[in-house]
Amino acid sequence: MNRNQASLPSSHSEATLLINCPDRTGIVATLSRFISDNRGNIVSVDQHSEDADQNERGGFFIRLRWTLDKFRLNHDQIVRELKRMGKSFKWNFDLHYSNEPQHVAVFVSREAHCLYDLLHSQVMGELHGEIRLVVSNHPQLRSVAEHFSVPFFVIPVEKKKKREAEEIQRQLLTSYDVHLIVLAKYMQILSPHFVRSWQNQIINVHHSFLPAFVGPKPYHQARSRGVKVIGATSHYVTEALDQGPIIAQSVTPVSHRDGVKELIRKGRDLERQVLSSAVRAHLDHRILTQRNRTVVFEA
Repeated sequence: MNRNQASLPSSHSEATLLINCPDRTGIVATLSRFISDNRGNIVSVDQHSEDADQNERGGFFIRLRWTLDKFRLNHDQIVRELKRMGKSFKWNFDLHYSNEPQHVAVFVSREAHCLYDLLHSQVMGELHGEIRLVVSNHPQLRSVAEHFSVPFFVIPVEKKKKREAEEIQRQLLTSYDVHLIVLAKYMQILSPHFVRSWQNQIINVHHSFLPAFVGPKPYHQARSRGVKVIGATSHYVTEALDQGPIIAQSVTPVSHRDGVKELIRKGRDLERQVLSSAVRAHLDHRILTQRNRTVVFEA
């Protein structure tokens, strides 16, 4: 291995580059030339541009993947060149490698459906990451984690001792080198300080109706109002409760024939789907955030 390759991941790995910037001519040509001049081979490219309107500035978004087995530059050199080129285009970028470890912690309470789906996806090789631990404020789902040979930790969250509980969680996340936290029906509100430490690295899921039903027993409320559509939303967690950038959503029709039990079953199906979709998109490096919204590139 020559000196220029020393800081790169092992051969035959790929790099994924995410960029957002003002839209202008020459961005794609510059990136393509940079990769080809350094003996890289572009595997895929997906781009999106937006016109400015009264509320948004518009911009250009791109996800580009290329091979590294013959690439001439090491990691530091790649970053340096991207910064140099980015000055004229005013771009922000994130750079990732295909064989970088991505460690996931799943937070749960008593409901198992989302946890089962995530763990099964990992067994099937559908997640480009590793679920390293499950954290819960209740002991009920220990057997689920143990069935999949994933460590399970119970950290009770008492109203007056929330700070202490979060400090224990922080220590666990650090010891397991966690990069992403997934709230798989974790029925606790995270503190603003905790959320700020994991910006765009915490994904949550919840039901979403039209109209919205807050408080306990949302499906009972939906049934009493005769809703015709139920849905689920997965998003990044921010300090504003359930107001973070949306990653994935789905809906399904319901009718007067659906009782509360059927509404709950359909809702759980949607929650599984949208949470897994959001987690896969994050681990695949397919998400760009711009203020409080996302651009999610296709797989």
